[in-house]
Amino acid sequence: MSHPDPAVATVLHDSELHAESPSIWRHAVRVGAIFGAVAIYLAIIGLLVMLHGRFIIVDVLSLGQACLVAIALGAGIMGAPARGKASTATRLLTGTLAAAVAGAMLAALVVLMVSVDLRWMFIALSPALLTLLTFGLPVLPGILTLIVIASALGAIGVLLSGTPPLIRRAIIAGASAVVIAGVFQELIQIMLQATETIDAIRELFYNWDGLEWTGALAIFIIFAAISLLWAQIIPRIAPAIGPAAIRRRRAFGMLAMLVALIIFPLLAGSYIGQVLMLVGLYILMGMGLNLEVGLAGLLDLGFVAFFAVGAYTTALLTADNPHALAALSFWEAMPIAVMLSIMVGVLFGLPVLGVRGDYLAVATMGLGEIVRVIVSSDFAAPLLGGAQGVLQIPRPSIAGHALADPVQLFYLTLTAAMIAAYIAWRLENSRLGRAWMALRDDEDVAQALGINLVRVKLLAYGLGAAFAGLSGSIFATMLGSVYPSSFQLVISINVLALIIVGGMGSLPGVIVGAAALIGLPELLREFGEYRYLMYGAALIIMMRIRPEGLWPSPTRRRELHSDDELVEQTS
Repeated sequence: MSHPDPAVATVLHDSELHAESPSIWRHAVRVGAIFGAVAIYLAIIGLLVMLHGRFIIVDVLSLGQACLVAIALGAGIMGAPARGKASTATRLLTGTLAAAVAGAMLAALVVLMVSVDLRWMFIALSPALLTLLTFGLPVLPGILTLIVIASALGAIGVLLSGTPPLIRRAIIAGASAVVIAGVFQELIQIMLQATETIDAIRELFYNWDGLEWTGALAIFIIFAAISLLWAQIIPRIAPAIGPAAIRRRRAFGMLAMLVALIIFPLLAGSYIGQVLMLVGLYILMGMGLNLEVGLAGLLDLGFVAFFAVGAYTTALLTADNPHALAALSFWEAMPIAVMLSIMVGVLFGLPVLGVRGDYLAVATMGLGEIVRVIVSSDFAAPLLGGAQGVLQIPRPSIAGHALADPVQLFYLTLTAAMIAAYIAWRLENSRLGRAWMALRDDEDVAQALGINLVRVKLLAYGLGAAFAGLSGSIFATMLGSVYPSSFQLVISINVLALIIVGGMGSLPGVIVGAAALIGLPELLREFGEYRYLMYGAALIIMMRIRPEGLWPSPTRRRELHSDDELVEQTS
């Protein structure tokens, strides 16, 4: 077979690009319209103005402005064709067009705000938003500036997407470090005041209002350089690293992380200890639900019931309260709470043994609501306190020393989470764990292979409930009281969401998901009213871009990308 002439091949390639050009331009306009609609939505609900109130770089860049920059960059990157499918000039033009469309839609919103009073319907369309979108300029120069800047950022996004991966990762690392250093400047500044020497370092980057532009530039250069050096070092040492060295490196990394978790709350203070403790409680529940959903494939939306059982059992056995059943210590009550949670988990599993899929989710949600209604009912009030709950729950104590400080309670939670993680890891790699995974893949085939479905399902419910009961027990001592309102359905949804975002069936994924969906919103509490908006957006983005999660298990990654690998092999 003869090869075509290069000149002919070039002409054919150019003609193909010319034939596809209308679709390329339509794609750019469509992407720009999507990003513009997202920007308008964020403006209408008031999130842009609220984000504008927090600076990343003092008097230079706010979080709201950074959000607009990200929208323009994203429109440019997504609006341009992939490399190799169009020339560089075409990619630049289409990326610029997509960002310009997004900017023009925001400009149209500005014109509408000036022409018509919409604040009776959308209160967030305020003068502050108008100033943000027009850069403090009159309307006509402001909207022209908005479109021009958006177009330029779209072109920059295209250029960044075309840079070598090494440079691109360095830029992303430096920019991410600047954003983190600016957004969490209050926390970082408190930590950097530990000694005079460290405080002197703080003054190089920050003033009392936040991150200075010189400090931001220095942070960007430092972390970009670290990224470049890391990328240069790893390929050179990787061939010399054997399996034993890899295991030692992982062990060293885990030890370093543990040391950091122990030291960090001491430097950060009680508030960070409280946040980390809450993250730890959700990690405990996430590990339990991961056994049911991630390994066994049993979708449980009533998981909060086991959390409530652990909390109420500890409260009734330890509280200095008329509702108390005994006067035990936390260490005596906690094993009882865990065992009772296991029993309730098994009892929950019995009515739904033959239920699958969506019907199982609805059934377990009903069982969870039954528990919530019982603990808040007047019928059970003589025992459980009703809507008033159970008060005066004592703190745990060790050798007569009460763990009253949030940091001390965090260390208790950390210890419990480490023990639970080891148990969950052993269960995942055990014969029972393999039976759960077989059940998740195909229940009928698993039964045909001789797996006892009743025993395996009840063990999943019972052992998953044990982790939630342990978390509930610690939660009761953390608050010093328990109320029915603390055990809403939303807790089950939060735990399920962190598993999805972190990675189904992955223990590290549970930790990452809890940090992202529980810890981060707690540190940004002034944006708390938008928490569920962020949840929804995060879940949509994860399902579209990375359905296996942030830190997926190898099995889950293979399952979700096996079709992609087959397509690559056949193409």
